[in-house]
This record gives sequence, structure tokens and C-alpha cells, in this order.
Amino acid sequence: MKRGKKYIEAAKLIERGNLYDPAEAVALVKKSATAKFDETIEAHIRTGCDGRHADQQIRGAVVLPHGTGKKVRILVFAKDAKAEEAKAAGKSLKEMGLVFDVAYTSYLKRAIKTLNIVLEEMDELYIPVYKSWRLNERHYGALQGLNKAETAKKYGDEQVHIWRRSFDVAPPSIDKNSEYYPKSDRRYSDLADSDIPLGESLKDTIARVLPYWHSDISKSLQEGKNVIVAAHGNSLRALIKYLLNISNEDILNLNLTTGKPLIFEMDKDLKVLKAPESF
Repeated sequence: MKRGKKYIEAAKLIERGNLYDPAEAVALVKKSATAKFDETIEAHIRTGCDGRHADQQIRGAVVLPHGTGKKVRILVFAKDAKAEEAKAAGKSLKEMGLVFDVAYTSYLKRAIKTLNIVLEEMDELYIPVYKSWRLNERHYGALQGLNKAETAKKYGDEQVHIWRRSFDVAPPSIDKNSEYYPKSDRRYSDLADSDIPLGESLKDTIARVLPYWHSDISKSLQEGKNVIVAAHGNSLRALIKYLLNISNEDILNLNLTTGKPLIFEMDKDLKVLKAPESF
């Protein structure tokens, strides 16, 4: 399994197979905690008891957020996926007992189809769905319509790598006479010329996505609703970077898996209480 940079650095602090005393173990846990939210600790305790005997059975209780009257908002990100991956994601969310009040997605077919499949698998096709161009995938400018081989042949592998993996270097702008110019698509005909993406870096994509987070998605969460967002690799990275305050350098190494829902728990102030382990 591919791990993130923070996970790898934290793992270096702990020597596998070594037995730590409780104080040292707790100190290591605190030292390796780098997330910007309240992390979860899982403990396994060997008691030596035989659960087959009534007098040796141990029972405990865990107080969950609902038990304390604390309202937790659930935010789920789903990256555009193939049909079978989307079905598996929907089934997984249903088995977890999650329900959604509202959904958001982009104007692009693959995200819309992913969302529809997930909601159908959960028997929640009836919930309101809002679409916005701001959740679209990053616009690759003059590279739009070219496959990887064609792009490399035209611009060179090194230059293409820079455009795809840098934070703030955008590809060449698309020609307004191109068939891929967004304004020629009726979905974007009402957008102001200043809003039309001509070629975006990840930094530009973040600047496009975040206004929609503030104006719409976050408001649904503040109202106590559970939200699912089906979008794309870079538009979701934009939201995750903002929520977890990930650096410009580290966000470039964040790769999202298709078909694997990313579940965030948030409080009423939209502070992240729990995030996927990979972060």
C-alpha cells in the first residue's frame, strides 16, 4: 500500500517489534501525531482471560458522538470511477450505515455517472444533487484533447511532467478558436469570460474550487447535513488541501484512488474531527 509522506516520517519514529512502556508509547503517539484534527488511537490489550467463561468476560463501553449529544457532520469525497468501482463504493457506504442529505458534483459526465451509481446503490437517488463547473477537473489548456503519447511527442516528456506535477506552473492556454474552448460548450455559455479556464495549474484549480466550498458545500454542512461530493482528482485535492491545511509541496504527492470513498467527520464549526488514515 502506498503511504503518504507524513505517514512514512511518523513510522520512522517507531521500531517494529520493540516493547515500549506505557509512558514512552504515549509520548511516541503524541510525537508522531501531525494531523490538524483530533486523531484516533486504536489499542489492543492482551488480558489472558478466556471469554468462554462468564466470570472472565470483559465488557466495555465507548461513548460515540451521538451518545454525547454532539452533532457530527459527515463529508464524503468520491473520485470519478468506473461503474464497478462506483457500485462497490456505494455498497461500502451503505454497509457503514451512512446516509446523505445532499450531493454535489461537477458538469463532467464521469463524475455525474459515478454519483448516480453510488446513490443508486445506497437507495438515495432522491436526495438533491447540485452541479457546478467549479468542481470540474483541472483544465489542461492547449493539452485538452491530446492523449499522453500525443502530448509528449508535441512538447517533450520533461515539459509535460513539469506541467502535470508542479503546483503553480500552468500549461499553455487553449486557443479560443479550439473546439475544446469551454465557452463554445453550452454548459458554460452563461459564464463570464473572466471565469472561463484557459489552462490551469493546481494552484489555479484551488482558486476556482474554493469559492464553491464557501458559498454552497460548507453551508450545507453547517446546517447539519451529511454531504457527498463526487468530483475529480485535482478538484478533490483542492478541497482536501484546504480542509487539512496540507502544504503546497505535500499536496503534489497526494494520489486519490478511484472507487474508494474518503470520509471526513466534522463538528459544527467544520473542524475536521476525523479524516481518512492515508492523510
